[in-house]
Amino acid sequence: MAAIDNAAEQVATIAEKIRAGKTTLGIEFGSTRIKAVLIDDDFRTIASGDYSWASHLEDGLWSYSTEEIWGGLQSAYASMANDVETAYGEKLTHIGHIGFSAMMHGYLAFDENGELLVPFRTWQNTNTSEAHQKLSELFQYNIPERWSIAHLYQAVLNKEEHVSKVAYFTTLAGYVHWKLTGKKVLGVGDASGMFPIDPTTHTYETEFIEKFDALPEVAAQPWKLENLLPTPLVAGTPAGELTEEGAKLLDPSGTLKPGIVLAPPEGDAGTGMVATNSVRVRTGNVSAGTSIFAMVVLEHKLKALHPEVDLVTTPAGDLAGMSHANNFTSDLNAWVGLFGEFAKAIGTPVDAGTLYGTLFRAAIADDVDANCGGLLNYPFRSGEFLAGLPEGRPLFARSPEAHMTLGNFMRAQLFSAFSPVKIGMDVMTKQEHVQVDSLVGHGGIFTTPKVAQSILAAAFNTPIKVMSTAAEGGAWGMAVLANYLWNTNEDHTNLADFLDGCVFKDAKSTTEVPVASDVVGFEDFFARFSKGLPIEHTAIESIDLEDK
Repeated sequence: MAAIDNAAEQVATIAEKIRAGKTTLGIEFGSTRIKAVLIDDDFRTIASGDYSWASHLEDGLWSYSTEEIWGGLQSAYASMANDVETAYGEKLTHIGHIGFSAMMHGYLAFDENGELLVPFRTWQNTNTSEAHQKLSELFQYNIPERWSIAHLYQAVLNKEEHVSKVAYFTTLAGYVHWKLTGKKVLGVGDASGMFPIDPTTHTYETEFIEKFDALPEVAAQPWKLENLLPTPLVAGTPAGELTEEGAKLLDPSGTLKPGIVLAPPEGDAGTGMVATNSVRVRTGNVSAGTSIFAMVVLEHKLKALHPEVDLVTTPAGDLAGMSHANNFTSDLNAWVGLFGEFAKAIGTPVDAGTLYGTLFRAAIADDVDANCGGLLNYPFRSGEFLAGLPEGRPLFARSPEAHMTLGNFMRAQLFSAFSPVKIGMDVMTKQEHVQVDSLVGHGGIFTTPKVAQSILAAAFNTPIKVMSTAAEGGAWGMAVLANYLWNTNEDHTNLADFLDGCVFKDAKSTTEVPVASDVVGFEDFFARFSKGLPIEHTAIESIDLEDK
């Protein structure tokens, strides 16, 4: 009876917080899911909702339509709001603060009337190689293929008809925020994936803008770059209010009221850093989803230009080195789905949690070979800069005498998923001697205890911590950044101190240290993975990108 009374009391307490607006909402547009997470003032998730989606090829480029963007947002929000009403008996009319985040980079370009000029070009596109090379050389600063400025410059180089009409371009998070508030701003972390940021001023690198504008093909345009970019804002800065039109766009039912103050819109790298408490210098995180990135907050700029390492910033504006791979779970999910179909076909369907858990645990069973028994897998659904691939073709291969077991197969899947990101991480730690005090794993793949965590420890040969918030994801991290608006003052209370002292003070975590045999096994697999990359190039030539 006491337990029932206690549960009822907790529901009543949360309901009062909802009525009082002591909540913050984070909504993140991931590559496969739009997720909305509502937290209370103790940073606990009290409601959530999501919407599944997937990119599609449009004129040979990966994209999402604006109809999908807004329909998916409204669906995820409605699901969360329904969760609130079902669990606490409250209609969601007001929220303390809101923040939006999304997959970084890409290209959303608009004319002076705010009309989208070309379909959204996502970070997955690798058609910007020429722009990457020329801008990296011009700035002596790595400009990855997926960065927004690379997309814009490639369109200039291609003499695309729309270029002269560009009046504004931004990221997905910046686009959603703009339409809901009318403000053309961006969190500094997300902005750093559009154009290089000066970590001392937290604004765009002026010298680079001047060099870009001076390029003959750019100088011929009717615009200047600085007039096209959103204004970068550090975490804790109010970034506008939800307008009446914005409230209706987010919640067509009309229940949510306008006037809510929004946080600066951020990228998934920034929310991953927040969700793993990795914004302090010499801390790092590995955020794993459809794509994967490993990042470390740097003590100083790198000594040399490394194409394998992106230089971005934390939401507070500190410089961070990132190894980013376009591909991570897409191929893995396809194989798991196939096993699920088999289970259903033999009359024993299993839920997703059981399916993933069973297959993942097979990868670290006692009878597996440390090096995957000669099996080889390439998880490239899309192009991969780190591997030198302009396009992707998922492949599984093995020698005739390879040890083909379920455990080795799943181990090869997981090893291959972590292999591309290892390339850039090795550059940072082995060539630039970047020091890492802690590395935290983050994302749904870490939900199954120990498996992905121990394999990542082997890949990087370093201890990997997974926190109790690991499965919360970027939407929760964005909600925390929205909450941070309440915890800043004129001096902007240090974000790292806020996370340490408030958000994660009681957080539980587990740590997996690398096992020597696993490290050796991963290095053997990685050597075969690297040696076999020509297979991918042949597959690109031999297998059409789209089904005919």
